[in-house]
Amino acid sequence: MKLSMTLRATTLLLFGATAATAAQAATSILFIGNSFTFAANSPVRFYRADTVTDLNGEGNGGVPALFKSFTRQAGLDYDVSLETRGGVGLDFHLDNKLAVIGRRAWDVVVLQAYSTLDADKPRDPAKLIATSRKMAEFLRTRNPKVAIYLMATWSRADQVYPPGGAWSGQPIEAMARDVRAAYDQAAVASTARAVIPVGEAWTRAMQTGVADPNPYDGIAPGKLDLWAYDQYHASGHGYYLEALVVFGSITGRDPRSLGENECSAFELGFATSEVKALQQVAFDQLAAMGVAPVAAPSKAGPANREQCARVQ
Repeated sequence: MKLSMTLRATTLLLFGATAATAAQAATSILFIGNSFTFAANSPVRFYRADTVTDLNGEGNGGVPALFKSFTRQAGLDYDVSLETRGGVGLDFHLDNKLAVIGRRAWDVVVLQAYSTLDADKPRDPAKLIATSRKMAEFLRTRNPKVAIYLMATWSRADQVYPPGGAWSGQPIEAMARDVRAAYDQAAVASTARAVIPVGEAWTRAMQTGVADPNPYDGIAPGKLDLWAYDQYHASGHGYYLEALVVFGSITGRDPRSLGENECSAFELGFATSEVKALQQVAFDQLAAMGVAPVAAPSKAGPANREQCARVQ
């Protein structure tokens, strides 16, 4: 009897240790940002919100949920959280959310700031640089080895085409280029691991004919509209491209390896031709920066709702 009890106790201890090890194996990742991260004005906003942790309890899934879906399909284990608030920069999170952000030590953090760099002084990178540095310093008090990424966002059509926009009268790619240059400075100041080139991927999609560059004059047949109805936020396709670039940047995996039958795209109602084109754009942008693997074969992937439910 004593031997049996000892064996049972030993088994329970081993099971507990194994479970704890498995729980610790997941890489924790936190997305800090605004509506460009929680995917406002699109069906992505509440997509699979139950698979991620919204630290503000607002029920958002957004780009973090797409990232979670991609990693699950790729056989990777990430514990994904987001802390977001619409219409703000990193200064808001520093002033109001450090108690929430600092509840745990994160392995990876993705930072996304205001779309014009500074809401009060569009095109001025000073606030982005200062707040990125301060946020990085705070995150490293919880985990000195945290991998910090900065996400450079896209050109806003509403800031380019109508009179009075901060980039009015300039080519559509100009805003994304300026935003990226500011994030590069912020990355140096914060000693970030890398800048995620979302805006440049959008530009590439337009330049290669995948997406229409000007929603104000109509969308050309066969091209995608990456913007939402306000010509400011992203459409579902725009956020999908964002998530693909984030996935490739963080994991080092080729976005094309998810395949044209990738589950999230299937559930969002995208055509396989659209998925294939967006995955190629994401790969090409990352490969141009030396981030993505040279190549990875496209897999067939799940083909129906039941298979997708089993994968995720």
